[in-house]
Amino acid sequence: MNAPTTSLPGGTRALGDSTVTRFGYGAMQLAGPWVMGPPADHDEALAVLREAVDLGITHIDTSDAYGPYITNELIREALHPYPESLFIATKVGANRDTRGGWPPARRPEDLRKQVQENLQRLGVEVLDLVNLRMGDAEGPRPGSLAEAFGTLVELQREGLIRHLGVSNVTEEQVAEARTIAPIVCVQNMYNLAHRHDDDLIDHLAADNIAYVPFFPLGGFTPLQSETLSKVAARLGATPMSVALAWLLQRSPNLLLIPGTSSTAHLRENITGAGLVLSDDDVAELNSIGR
Repeated sequence: MNAPTTSLPGGTRALGDSTVTRFGYGAMQLAGPWVMGPPADHDEALAVLREAVDLGITHIDTSDAYGPYITNELIREALHPYPESLFIATKVGANRDTRGGWPPARRPEDLRKQVQENLQRLGVEVLDLVNLRMGDAEGPRPGSLAEAFGTLVELQREGLIRHLGVSNVTEEQVAEARTIAPIVCVQNMYNLAHRHDDDLIDHLAADNIAYVPFFPLGGFTPLQSETLSKVAARLGATPMSVALAWLLQRSPNLLLIPGTSSTAHLRENITGAGLVLSDDDVAELNSIGR
């Protein structure tokens, strides 16, 4: 893939054998409420994806479980044939039930089916990156990922996956995956108020492995902090802008994938993430999650 040139906040970094913008886009919010069903505004959903690419974003995160199937179908409708620089990451390991739950689906036959469905709906012959989603909707759970991750390694050897990653995992599961095959990223919940992966981020940075925080702004319950609001007011910025800027300054191996279903909000997120925080600002913000 060609290396992109960008003026997006954070610049670029390596992800596997590609170079991507550190400010990416998470497609989950393009589906309907609670990530179920179609978007309320189909045309705006397509516009958001096209605007993201037009603004220089080269890293899009998705999953066939979103909708289910909705976001991958939207990505294909909006962007296929894909620009050479575009890197699409997806994840497998969970399905959706009729109540909107995320039941695990990590048997070898489940994973093979999910990979094939991602290939078909995205309209590609090879997936750039597949993250194995462990745990459940409440977070990571202990236990071996060897069988499930080994299935993805087999699919990689068959030429259907370029790069592998893990998501919603414990530090022990990250270590276990790395004994089986190389990973290029870890995707876990992390933001100003949830700092449990601080040590893991630093260890991954030393090994040049990306860390992709999901729910960077708190997810379904937006970040709320008196300290965050105080810093934002002092800087004349929104709390969400400060939270995104803090993540980009936290470590050079962090890749952001904030989601939105609005082109205006997408541009606001990009502008906000470009905020420069002083050492004093960072020190004050660091007190939130500790």
